[in-house]
Amino acid sequence: MSPTRTAVVVEDDDDIRELITHSLTMQGFEVSAAASGLAGVELVVATDPDLVTLDLGLPDLDGIEVCRRVRDVSQAYVVMISARTDEIDRLMGLEIGADDYLTKPFSPRELQARVNAMFRRPRAVRVNGSEAATDSAATTATTDARADEASRDDAPHTLVRHGRIAVDPEARIVTVDGNEADLTRTEFDLLTTLISAPRRVWSRAVLLDSLWGPGWTEEHLVEVHVGNLRRKLSRLGPAGHRAPIRTVRGVGYRMEEPDAF
Repeated sequence: MSPTRTAVVVEDDDDIRELITHSLTMQGFEVSAAASGLAGVELVVATDPDLVTLDLGLPDLDGIEVCRRVRDVSQAYVVMISARTDEIDRLMGLEIGADDYLTKPFSPRELQARVNAMFRRPRAVRVNGSEAATDSAATTATTDARADEASRDDAPHTLVRHGRIAVDPEARIVTVDGNEADLTRTEFDLLTTLISAPRRVWSRAVLLDSLWGPGWTEEHLVEVHVGNLRRKLSRLGPAGHRAPIRTVRGVGYRMEEPDAF
């Protein structure tokens, strides 16, 4: 049996810290958590974790400074998490040793997928201030990935339509009457799931398992995101029309007929 992987979560927001801790625990990690940068560095020194998730906006030290200190004592994978979307923050975070970067809001499922992807690739180590792959396969994998991405970009995108709503799954763009909707990742995934089988009634439990991953029981998360999705779609549609997502009492949700919106 392989040894248990360990993780340190550094996040000052109680709800997000609990969400990340729960998500990583569901993946089999033994998790320690800290609400400040200094406490996080101390935990890294004490536990020598395999993974560190690190909020960029901490109350004592900036997350980038914390990442530098972590890199001085650990070769753990580091995922920086922040509400900041500025390109300079992302580049600075990766330059000083972060392995990946997530912007809030994010779904636990997305975090789990990023972590799984990191642990499947060879670990990069710091050499004279820069990163070098521990395996030459890393270079090949990166080249192949870029080639695949380029070929996907050249291919025509297939739109999925439901009345006034058009979804481009490849570009992850949703429009209503040609106007782009500003959806979060979770809202996009929720809409594409509902539209994939528009006559099906999707239970809250099934949506929760599909979007957040197994082990989650907080069905109110689905209700909150459905409400947000409805408001955003309704704002782009004709005045007085509501988004075509129907609540099926006691069960879940399904899409209404296209001519209803």
